[in-house]
Amino acid sequence: MLSETLRKELGRYGIGERLRALRLRKKLGLVELGRHTGLSPALLSKLETGRLVPTLPTLQRIALVFSVGLEHFFVREERPDPVAVHRRKERMRFPDRANARGATFEFESLDYKALQRPMNGYYAEFRAASADRPSEHAHPGVELIYVLSGSLGLKVAGNEIVLARGDSAYLDASRPHAYRRVGKARCTAVIITVPGTDVAGSFPSPVARPATASSTLKPASP
Repeated sequence: MLSETLRKELGRYGIGERLRALRLRKKLGLVELGRHTGLSPALLSKLETGRLVPTLPTLQRIALVFSVGLEHFFVREERPDPVAVHRRKERMRFPDRANARGATFEFESLDYKALQRPMNGYYAEFRAASADRPSEHAHPGVELIYVLSGSLGLKVAGNEIVLARGDSAYLDASRPHAYRRVGKARCTAVIITVPGTDVAGSFPSPVARPATASSTLKPASP
């Protein structure tokens, strides 16, 4: 079951309308298209009217019939709005790594609706972690951190700095760094990242990459 937020965002691509336009351009009925794709006319009707969201394999079947790539259904042709508003209820929260139990913070993207953005903004809430075993990560570019509440331990190149509410820090994100909540009070912050070698407007991976001496630096979450 898709959440209302995901359904709304997928609806912005107009996949059903694009599918119907392709079918009508080829002057095919639902029954005939069903014979070509192996999908039932009832299923195709639900896809066209938006009552059902297609899986990628299903969409690929249809794309092959019309000799188009999957990107045909996902490229937005409309001009971006001058202001991209992202409501709090629309945001989704993710752990900084795939293993949620080992995560040191959770974050929400503040700007994913903005197209071709040169920076990325996040709201983050930090968990308690041992100062002796920080979960370090690194990525090209720079970061600006502004603490909204609580105390934040920021470890960079082996040195930890404790930031209090209202403090901010600017750092070279290509250096291994880690965060942790200091004390029991809730700790939150806004983090702005500006990619270095990353393509402007791309979305950094939400999974933090552990920093090691032999690893190659790649774009990561804050």
